[in-house]
Amino acid sequence: MSGSGKDNARAEEFKRATAGVLRAIAEIPDVQVAFQPGPAGLAGRRARLPLPTRALPAPEMARLRGAADAMALRLRHHDDRVHAARMPAQREARDAYDALEQVRVEVVGARHMAGVAANLHARLTEECESEGYDRMTRKDQMPVAAALALLARERLSGEAVPDAARGVVNLWREALGDGGAQALAEMAAAQDDQGAYTRAARKLLAAMDLAEAEAESEADDDTQEGEDGGEQSGQQDNSAESQGESESDTESVLGAQPEESEGEAADDDGGETEEDAEAAEGDDRPGGPQPRREREGPPAEGAYRAYTRQFDEEVAAEDLCDADELARLRQQLDQQLQHLQGVISKLANRLQRRLLAQQTRAWEFDLEEGMLDAGRLARIVTNPLLSLSYKRELDTEFRDTVVTLLIDNSGSMRGRPITVAAMCGDILARTLERCAVKTEVLGFTTRAWKGGQSREKWVAEGKARTPGRLNDLRHIIYKAADAPWRRARKNLGLMLREGLLKENIDGEALLWAYRRLLARPEHRRILMVISDGAPVDDSTLSVNPGNYLEKHLREVIRDIEGRDLVELIAIGIGHDVTRYYRRAVTIVDAEELGGTMMKKLTELFDEDEAAAWARASAERSALIA
Repeated sequence: MSGSGKDNARAEEFKRATAGVLRAIAEIPDVQVAFQPGPAGLAGRRARLPLPTRALPAPEMARLRGAADAMALRLRHHDDRVHAARMPAQREARDAYDALEQVRVEVVGARHMAGVAANLHARLTEECESEGYDRMTRKDQMPVAAALALLARERLSGEAVPDAARGVVNLWREALGDGGAQALAEMAAAQDDQGAYTRAARKLLAAMDLAEAEAESEADDDTQEGEDGGEQSGQQDNSAESQGESESDTESVLGAQPEESEGEAADDDGGETEEDAEAAEGDDRPGGPQPRREREGPPAEGAYRAYTRQFDEEVAAEDLCDADELARLRQQLDQQLQHLQGVISKLANRLQRRLLAQQTRAWEFDLEEGMLDAGRLARIVTNPLLSLSYKRELDTEFRDTVVTLLIDNSGSMRGRPITVAAMCGDILARTLERCAVKTEVLGFTTRAWKGGQSREKWVAEGKARTPGRLNDLRHIIYKAADAPWRRARKNLGLMLREGLLKENIDGEALLWAYRRLLARPEHRRILMVISDGAPVDDSTLSVNPGNYLEKHLREVIRDIEGRDLVELIAIGIGHDVTRYYRRAVTIVDAEELGGTMMKKLTELFDEDEAAAWARASAERSALIA
């Protein structure tokens, strides 16, 4: 067996063992474990772990095991209802609250398992080093959620924080005060009782001015309701937000995602081959038919296909250059952001206010029972038997949402257009994250000019007629949907790298972004495409019909818009994209991009709000009738 084959077998064995241990520790045999590029994540009974490399060095194995153990302990020792009963409303407070609960489950779960404790410690140490905590000299440089989690872990477990974080954590320790120190002591004493622990955690957040203090009587009532599964706690705004990734919601989505298998982790590695992807296509696929894609074997006359996919690449941005260069490019992007920050930030804040307003409560009027409507007092006095004089408070429907920003990384975007696109992606990701809307930033280009290895293979094999797409794709993940902006911010600077931008094959890139969205558990999916021209690849167009790439793009757009599973928007920079996309806008200057992006997203969410009110009005009319 070759060295590569041995490495693959070793990686597969490691994935199977890790998945089996996760299920065993969680004591839930049907947990779905997938190994995919990107950060680790847990939604209901779906666990996603980073895809390991074939070499599998020891530090990487420890990091993956630590991530798997953390998820397993969360599944075993965490109760969503109890956790939701005290979930704060503010985003920063929610992040800290979640981090404190993760500390509790890890400390409690690892108490009698030395191996698990070692894996978690190795993962924590690696995270502290990779986040650069050892270089921080001010406490505001460390996120408050990370600081409180490290302080809580130290108090609950009795183990010192990792050396890399000790200096900055000491600065946070001094800022705790008596109230914070007392809350940490209560958390340590109550670590085996989740209800009491959440009450102490809220005290800690109140001591740090992250959330309002709870009245003692209300706290006791909330705990009882949360443990009994009462309806009142489930009606609170913060409870509704925290249930976005509940088990029932996740399982309902899984039915529409057959690419996530339920067997051994070896089958869940997320490294989907082209054959698997093509086999999964078809109108009988759960969740509705998918966009057409070229099939294996002789294609129909004029049908789109790739000559070979052997050299295509889907890559994370951080893997395309070293950390020092990435930091330099990010610094360059920050310098460019300075003069545009004011204008785009105003637009971003306007979008944020609009989104948050849609998540607030509303009233339903003219009911036959409920709370007495003060606005109807006059007619009640004149006719006490008059009906439809009551109102009821309700939550405006706001579906959990994911937005994908797909940016053309072709050579014609070089200069101001790609710089503005990177800046807008940065600000959009930050804004939507504050509104609890997941955001993914993707880019597409080719690995080489004029064909690359695909063309070389075609030439070596005899130059077949009409070979199809004849270049090596490069699809770049700048920010995955589950990655926080803070961790992905450096990646966005990669768009400014000299030599990255080459040719653009839009149809396959659009299909790639669309499939990634279909795999998401959110109920609403938005795909925004930013491009400055029609698809162009000299190598492909020189040996195929002149409209070959454009025709495929039109077919993909028609299929996506026809399925109505994803809301598709396009913004053309100096190029009329309205002839391709149903919902599109064209701008002349790249400087208009930020305002146009925010405007189109605002219109989308306004449409969603109007649709929700229309449904509510229709339901009310039906009840009255």
